[in-house]
Amino acid sequence: MVWIPPGALVAGTPAGTLPRIADQEMPGEQVILKGFFISIYPYPDEEGGIPIASVTQADAENLCEARKQRLCTELEWERACKGPDNHTYEYGDHYRADVCGTGGAARMLPSGLHVACRSDFGVRDMHGSIGEWTASHWGRGSRETLFSVRGGNAPAGELAGRCAMAIGRAPGAKSSAIGFRCCAGPANEAEVELHVERKPPLEERIPAPEALARRVEAALPPEAVAELHGQDTFRVSHLWFWHPIGNEELVIGGGCTNETARRGCGAVIVRLSLDAPEALGWAASGRYVPTVETDYDPRYLWVYGGDERSHFRRLVTYAWGRLAKGELERNAKHVKKPKKAKKN
Repeated sequence: MVWIPPGALVAGTPAGTLPRIADQEMPGEQVILKGFFISIYPYPDEEGGIPIASVTQADAENLCEARKQRLCTELEWERACKGPDNHTYEYGDHYRADVCGTGGAARMLPSGLHVACRSDFGVRDMHGSIGEWTASHWGRGSRETLFSVRGGNAPAGELAGRCAMAIGRAPGAKSSAIGFRCCAGPANEAEVELHVERKPPLEERIPAPEALARRVEAALPPEAVAELHGQDTFRVSHLWFWHPIGNEELVIGGGCTNETARRGCGAVIVRLSLDAPEALGWAASGRYVPTVETDYDPRYLWVYGGDERSHFRRLVTYAWGRLAKGELERNAKHVKKPKKAKKN
């Protein structure tokens, strides 16, 4: 085992750091932890050995206790991963798939296979292999009895490979993708404290608050400025508050330019901050003031518009604090077909 000295853990992910899951992670709050010991590798803690998986949370606790050790709390696990400098990943602040072999399905690998996959405290294999049970209840507003599982692997490696990443699992669940590691010394009582606020997926503000509309206009991204041939005449006339997940609020500003012949419209999506709105995305709506609506999943937002050819829509998807824009979909019933050339 290695000794993790007492110190400050920046728990979770600060609001300005992405990727981030706002309804599952603390917003980068400082938590002071006592020192403790933690296994270098997942149980049975043997270099070159195969970690034990397919155990319940209680099984993991019992196996640790048989060694006169205990199951780690999730914040102890996170500190051991982040190291003394509170890195995003155990090896630093920038994602590298090759270091721990992240970006694929969780599977059992011999301990120590990825030599560079270690935190600055010397703890190894916290990612790239299997997830690990902890002694911590999941909380986070769930009504189910769940425990936190840390580490492991997943196809979304940039997200799953972070030290702050956690998932909740029923304590009786057994999976070949979940094992555990042990800690020793008095357990830290600190827990993840996260109040999850869930609001209606989409709320329109009528009339649009003038001051907020001007702030959103000023945040037009370069893509929108280029498409609108400048931003001087773009005016936000409609505002919506979009809540794709708990603890996340984005502002959508819909509007158009004042030109007649070259009129351009669209929706700019921003995240408000203390300093200035942060532009996350832009969806053009042709010559029409955009309308928006969420799908069955509030992370999916449809932006509707139209031009001289037809009405159309575009899907904007929220994922881990970022936005992805889909292809434009035209209403086939209303697409104007080009006129055939007259025969001589």
